[in-house]
Amino acid sequence: MTSLPPATAIDRLRAAFGRPAAHDTNHRTLHAKGAFYAGTFTATPRAAELCTAGHLQGSEVPILVRWSNGAGNPRASDKAPDVRGMAVSFKLPDGTATDLLGQTAPRFPVRTPEAFVAMTEAAIHPRKLPGFLLRNPHAVPALVANARAKALVPPASYAVSTYHAVHAYRWLAADGTSNWVRYVLRPRSSTAPDGTFTGRDRLREEIAARLAAGPVTYTLEVHLADDGDDPHDPTSVWEPRETIDAGTLTVTAVADDPEADGGVVVFDPTRIVDGIELSDDPILRYRPQAYSESVERRSV
Repeated sequence: MTSLPPATAIDRLRAAFGRPAAHDTNHRTLHAKGAFYAGTFTATPRAAELCTAGHLQGSEVPILVRWSNGAGNPRASDKAPDVRGMAVSFKLPDGTATDLLGQTAPRFPVRTPEAFVAMTEAAIHPRKLPGFLLRNPHAVPALVANARAKALVPPASYAVSTYHAVHAYRWLAADGTSNWVRYVLRPRSSTAPDGTFTGRDRLREEIAARLAAGPVTYTLEVHLADDGDDPHDPTSVWEPRETIDAGTLTVTAVADDPEADGGVVVFDPTRIVDGIELSDDPILRYRPQAYSESVERRSV
């Protein structure tokens, strides 16, 4: 259990990026700058063999995608160093949905909500970074790995980045077996658009032009935990016993903005369906509370 109240976490994260102007109250605390896209997902037979979840049975299901920058400033330039995100909501035939959230950083550096908030503050105000690292030396290897992976380097396109899900889940199979898994969204193919995109909104402009030229496809890569892999610690480094192609995501178009008229869309990594179970990862379990606090403020 954490001692950090969600309201305090949101207060600190918002303060780290500066208090929003009055006309900017309706934006996310993190990943504030982004846009929505439409597409489909089709699972492989191997995914259906390992998990009974409805979107993994092989039929094409619609998806809503949001590509975003990680910062809490909705006016930040796309040229700025930042982690990028790809959130996906799978819409099942029975009307339910399940969400997957990925980021360009392959390693997650901290285990608790308190450490995550402190890390975000230190990243924005570098004078705090030495103190943070002294208190959290276990974060150093992940931060080094992310730097080597160029996780914060502005990409040429949202469509060429690989996105790593932070958390692990248990897949339940029809035969009663189960596996702990982690997800990776790995780019497969797309057509680069003509022209040069250099402005502060270049990533959004580029992906719109790319989709006009053709679909953007991703492989849902799934890592199956081995006996020594810890599904409950987001910082753990796995040596998976098997990596499978679980299906293809095909993003086809810019979607109508579901938040344009004041609506609020939340991509929640704890939104699961039958056939999938949550780990006891403390950050995963905390996220719905933080999202609820953030949504309440966006709705004021």
